[in-house]
Amino acid sequence: MIRKTIRTSLTALFLVLPSLSVSAAPDQFDGTIEHARLLGTLALEGELFHVQGLELDSRRIWVTSVDQENRKGYIHEFDRRTGKLRRRLELTDGAKYHPGGISISGSSIWVPVAEMKPKSASVLVEIDADSLQIRRRIHVADHLGCVAASGRTLVAGNWDSELLYIFDLGDNARTRVVPNPSPTHYQDMKFVDGQLVASGSLTLWSGAVDWIDWPSMKLKRTLRAGAIGPVRPLGRGGPYTGEGMAIEGRELYVVPEDGPSRLFRFRLDDPQESWPI
Repeated sequence: MIRKTIRTSLTALFLVLPSLSVSAAPDQFDGTIEHARLLGTLALEGELFHVQGLELDSRRIWVTSVDQENRKGYIHEFDRRTGKLRRRLELTDGAKYHPGGISISGSSIWVPVAEMKPKSASVLVEIDADSLQIRRRIHVADHLGCVAASGRTLVAGNWDSELLYIFDLGDNARTRVVPNPSPTHYQDMKFVDGQLVASGSLTLWSGAVDWIDWPSMKLKRTLRAGAIGPVRPLGRGGPYTGEGMAIEGRELYVVPEDGPSRLFRFRLDDPQESWPI
């Protein structure tokens, strides 16, 4: 979300850079992702814009991206073995063209599509993972930038994930709102083995992956992340965890670059501590 704000206005960038550089310096993390080993990368061969969310299964990779110049949002499907683009679906809904972090549950992919400003409006879109047909839309009177799905439960973060919306799909999408237990501005989140795993930015040069206990919503563990390269308002760079993230067992996947993009595959490796996954 930090990068999203910056891209909205170059003027805003120059205003916030001095304060961010000072505040970030004491906690600067210069590695890739804490307690994680890079196993490799896969080039995603197809047109991508400003990357937002990531999800995958044994055969496919899904990435959401926003074409800010033309005010259009997409979900793209890639072949997991080759990285080649298979198809894409436009998600633009009038003024709502910003798709966020995504999550798969069963045969459904959930995607928030929002207006490009805080305290605005969004729609949670349920998409069939096989056909890419839209199954359902849930309208929300706030900007939602990421969502985690598990059965009848959705957890979605608003702008910078200051608030987390919890939806019960079995009770007419009944909603409750709780504060984010972490300072991380979540961009992507998933349910993993009954817990919530969420990643995002802390500053322009650092990010984190958090494990949050469900349903208490208490922060249990944090891994720090560094930046892949210099941040540019309309280009690549920023924290490894600043955009799309997915997780399978102890393997963590991130897509930190705008198109042309790569899928980074990490192994979580911390034998001295018990992982909450």
